[in-house]
Amino acid sequence: MTNPLIEKWDNEFEIPPFHKIKDVHFEEAFALAIEEARKNYANIYLNKNPPNFQNTIEQIEKAEELLDKVCRVFFNLTGTDSNIERQNIQLKIAPQLAQFSSEVLMNSRLWLRVKEIFNNRDDLDLSDEQHRIVYLYQQMFVRAGAELSQSKKRRYKTIMSELAILGTKFSQNLLADENSWQMELTIKDLDGLPNFLKDALAIASQARSNHGYILTLNRALVVPFLQFSPNRHLRQKAYQAWASRGNNNNSNNNLEVITKILRLREERAKLLGYKSFSDFKLENQMAKSPENVESLLMSVWKPAVLKAKKDNHQLQNLLVEDGINDTLQPWDWRYYAEKRRAKDYDINEVEIKSHFQLHKLIEAVFYCAKRLFNLDFEEISLKLHHEKAKCWKVTQNGEYLALFLGDYFTRDTKRSGAWCSSFKSQSKFNGNKRPIVLNVCNFDPPKEGNPCLLSFDEASTLFHEFGHALHVILSNVTYPSISGTSVARDFVELPSQLFEHWLEVPEILEKFAINYETQKPISKKLIKKLLDSKNIDQGFSTVEYLASAIVDLNFHNASSPKDPLKLQKEILKGIDMPLAIEMRHSATQFAHIFAGDGYSSGYYSYMWSEVMDADAFKAFEETNNPFDRNVAESLLNCILSKGGSVAPEEAYINFRGKLPDVNALLQQRNLVDIN
Repeated sequence: MTNPLIEKWDNEFEIPPFHKIKDVHFEEAFALAIEEARKNYANIYLNKNPPNFQNTIEQIEKAEELLDKVCRVFFNLTGTDSNIERQNIQLKIAPQLAQFSSEVLMNSRLWLRVKEIFNNRDDLDLSDEQHRIVYLYQQMFVRAGAELSQSKKRRYKTIMSELAILGTKFSQNLLADENSWQMELTIKDLDGLPNFLKDALAIASQARSNHGYILTLNRALVVPFLQFSPNRHLRQKAYQAWASRGNNNNSNNNLEVITKILRLREERAKLLGYKSFSDFKLENQMAKSPENVESLLMSVWKPAVLKAKKDNHQLQNLLVEDGINDTLQPWDWRYYAEKRRAKDYDINEVEIKSHFQLHKLIEAVFYCAKRLFNLDFEEISLKLHHEKAKCWKVTQNGEYLALFLGDYFTRDTKRSGAWCSSFKSQSKFNGNKRPIVLNVCNFDPPKEGNPCLLSFDEASTLFHEFGHALHVILSNVTYPSISGTSVARDFVELPSQLFEHWLEVPEILEKFAINYETQKPISKKLIKKLLDSKNIDQGFSTVEYLASAIVDLNFHNASSPKDPLKLQKEILKGIDMPLAIEMRHSATQFAHIFAGDGYSSGYYSYMWSEVMDADAFKAFEETNNPFDRNVAESLLNCILSKGGSVAPEEAYINFRGKLPDVNALLQQRNLVDIN
């Protein structure tokens, strides 16, 4: 049988031939790709010539081209359109990939060649980018156990294989738990709900082959239900189901999974000589140490929790006014916060949402990219990974730069959340390769004939993920390992969070925030009310995020707990967590840190980057022009085009002249002068 995954994709954009790829192709493709990579590595370490950059480092850059191609297709499909067969393949292949990675990075002959180049790097005629590559490879090998004894190497390999299986199980359990729950709603249960939510509940029911209305655990359904439903009992039922994902008495329970993950991560770190997994993980990040992360988080926690407690008092009064003789609970907060916003600012979610049409906001992000970086987007028709996905050809001054794919609507086969990934990264080594980048969201699909309407938070998410996409599209480096978003985890969120600022630019709102019924642009009065009110619940949003970041840090900065949920409870009690707010991601559903180790001991990264993005946008504000081409060019040249070719601190200083302090963030979140 021919296998389209391992054939040359000689179409115009070198896009995977999705219409030819079947699940049965993957196991064979992985086996062949791993074997080819193994041979490529053997050619490197068996080379009799002395190691140099060209015969060692550049050959490593090419060694896994086929494997990378297969991985990108498979894991993008498992994230956006999972099924039982793909899940079973993932459980098989995850430990194989982990074992192969360890095999490569623990190969003593390969490591000795890399080490020799690293030790002699100052005597070699290397470019700045090549210097950086050599340093990163040295780090990669050492941190993967290249210098461990043979017995420790064997144990390390076993740990990495087990972690790969456990991370996969975590994701699959969470998806299964989310899909197993639904709440049927009667006509009476819809009282008080806006029409857009009623429509979404009907569509959710149809998607599961039901009639009437159902609430699922999709965030785009649960959050507005908690905002608008006057039925406290139903809010409680919905909230508790949402909050307990992965922690129910069923086969999808993740408690044992995360307990094992934390134990193995601790052992992994100690094998490498680190005090804790946090010490290991943070060593090569901007933050450098758990102490620096804790300092940032707690400096923001104190004013945030004071603000939240003030807000709690106001919302409690609204609860009492409704005749409820009870303490404000987590399932009450969003409902009464929405009431307070309507009361204090004469604004409500329905009014806002009517102006934020998905197709207009996609036009908005393209418009901003054009104004800032002279990018043009042309929608084209290609066979993609899913029939609901769309594709645009990206050009700059008529020159082809990238394909941009958007997959925006929720479905039961897609994991929750929003993210940016790619089917191909940019590089100039071994041919000029242009990226194929994918934005994934989970917006509720609209009723037929109606536009998809977004909340302001969802609109921010769209801009956020497009910021990541720009980081990939505008990458201009030689080597694929440092392309695009291949940067420190606490730096990668800077471009994405920075781009969110353009959603709040009045020009953008006036041009693209168009009422779907009247076709009139948003009024200046409503813009003012929207921007004035956006920080009204900042205490809540900051506290729920910080609580998750603090728990993540504490999970990984000490001995692994026998009962993570018990420790979670103790941590939250120790920081005086308000009763009516719960952490954004409880441990058993905390995919950022347990579905893989990307954000493990790294959930703080969003706030670390926000310190920078708050300061970075000031560079535009200082010119009184959010589209200042000189500042945009500096942002492009110093950060967006550089990928991982420059250390993040250096990249930011090149752009702004200095590193920012936390005050920029506190001002942005309106958390100054809280007492």
